[in-house]
Amino acid sequence: MKIISFPHMGNYAIPLKFMVEKLSNIEVKFAPPISKKTLELGSKYAPDFVCIPFKYNLGNYIEALDNGANILIGAGGGCRFGYYGEANSEILKNLGYNFDFISIGNDNGKMNPKTIYKSFKKLNSELTIFKYLYYLLLTFLMVYFMDKLDIIIRSRIGFAKNQLDFINTEKETLKIFSESKGIIYLFYNYLKAKKKLKNIPINKPKKCLKVGIIGELYTAMEPFASYNIEIELAKMGVEIERYTNLTYLMITKYFNLKYLLNQAKDYVRFKLGADALDNIARTKWLCHKKYDGIIHTKPFGCMPEVSAIPIIDKIAKKYKVPIIYLSFDSQTSEEGIKTRLEAFYDMISMKRSQYE
Repeated sequence: MKIISFPHMGNYAIPLKFMVEKLSNIEVKFAPPISKKTLELGSKYAPDFVCIPFKYNLGNYIEALDNGANILIGAGGGCRFGYYGEANSEILKNLGYNFDFISIGNDNGKMNPKTIYKSFKKLNSELTIFKYLYYLLLTFLMVYFMDKLDIIIRSRIGFAKNQLDFINTEKETLKIFSESKGIIYLFYNYLKAKKKLKNIPINKPKKCLKVGIIGELYTAMEPFASYNIEIELAKMGVEIERYTNLTYLMITKYFNLKYLLNQAKDYVRFKLGADALDNIARTKWLCHKKYDGIIHTKPFGCMPEVSAIPIIDKIAKKYKVPIIYLSFDSQTSEEGIKTRLEAFYDMISMKRSQYE
């Protein structure tokens, strides 16, 4: 019996499961949720100095295989992440696992629809181009609506009388999305969820503290990898802005190059690797919008972000906007991250009070 699985990254496993089931006609089983065990497994078998997304993915693959999966799916990326699927596959085969590995959309880090179609055609010879395009569109809309709802949540959850109202509404919505019967069904439930989120009672000050989160994509989008810093900030009563999401990575990013280069023209002349250019431009934008602080997240040793940090630091100092750099690896302490966030919150709060 064939069973497909893949690593987690935030809530995006839900639309990916939906798409894979519809296009492959094969059972899809979620890997266990990311946990300390996931990281321990990945760290045990991964090279010591590889970045932490590799270790999380490897650990999740091992858990999925132990859970009965025999087909694994991986995707590409704009840096070394583009080679992780094949490297993970070789490590797993050396550990004695027997499985098939399917790489989707790995075309120089881009999600190429033609490449994805060929990948699924290998799994399902009866897949028609019409069915493929329909479910690809439906899945993209699901991701887009999820990202739109997340923006609402990040701007409001820190001021809710009961933050669980937002969390529970999101969970209910994701369950409904996973059972989508078509585009109209999906759109209706998106509007319903949007209205419900906006009707959750909040007590938001007119001049609340606002923090922008920038950095490497995995630590931005996978909450466990960054020790849930967005939830920690929400508990402090902070409005959060985060640009990196799957909609941005799949679509918006590739139309933004000229804009980003123009924004960052005083500091860089060419596109940098992965999200480095994006984060330089975002830093300048956040400073212009007078955000109270910026948080930059990355895996330890992430070269694109390491190369961008001196420029980001220069911009933040020029505009006198506090910035904190959080680097994550298998040795990172959750308590250490919380302590640094608390200190950062105290700093931006005191800075704000000086100007009021």
